Amino acid sequence: MQWIHQYHLFLFDLDGLLVNTEEIQYAAYQKMCADRGFHLPWDFDRYCQIAHHDAKGIRENIYADLPLLKAQEPEWSVLYAEKKRALMYLLQTRKIELMPGVEKLLKALQKANIKRCVVTNSLHEAVALIRKQNSVLDTIPVWLTREYYSNPKPHPEGYLTAIEKLACSTDRVVGFEDTPRGLKALLETRAQPILISKTYYPEIPALLEKGARHYSSLECVD
Repeated sequence: MQWIHQYHLFLFDLDGLLVNTEEIQYAAYQKMCADRGFHLPWDFDRYCQIAHHDAKGIRENIYADLPLLKAQEPEWSVLYAEKKRALMYLLQTRKIELMPGVEKLLKALQKANIKRCVVTNSLHEAVALIRKQNSVLDTIPVWLTREYYSNPKPHPEGYLTAIEKLACSTDRVVGFEDTPRGLKALLETRAQPILISKTYYPEIPALLEKGARHYSSLECVD
């Protein structure tokens, strides 16, 4: 794993990149709808296409596809709070697995003493439950959860905060995301953006033209 020595700071997303929690996020939205008597009419692939592009995509599409739910509760903040409660329940009751290649990479970075940080839209409470199940995540010394910045991805604030906090001006920085939404945030920084995804997104060619790299798994990065 000699390639890791090309960089001085590694930036990571969390959900879907380091841990397999995207299906749990999807299940939380399903439960939110079901608890109010509605069926979320999406399969997992449809959920990913909606959630991974725009910060408002979930809200707009749920309300568009379930107008009776919108009539029942027009305040999205109320529904989102219910989704968060569902997520916390699922994180406590389901096994959370690392994504392929994560353990090997994190141990190599720890051994090489290379700076590393997670920048995630998830809240500290949820992150704590994820880390509790996967102790290798504790080898990452800095975590910027949603409480640490104002604007969610695709806004670059979280990553810019991490770079300002951890990188010297001459440091080479690399960032990893599993969605176009997150990658757009990285593209607004000086980090080398890398997309890790088996899902095909129509934007991938355009993102590659802007300097991003794409691999199907962290195991494939070189």
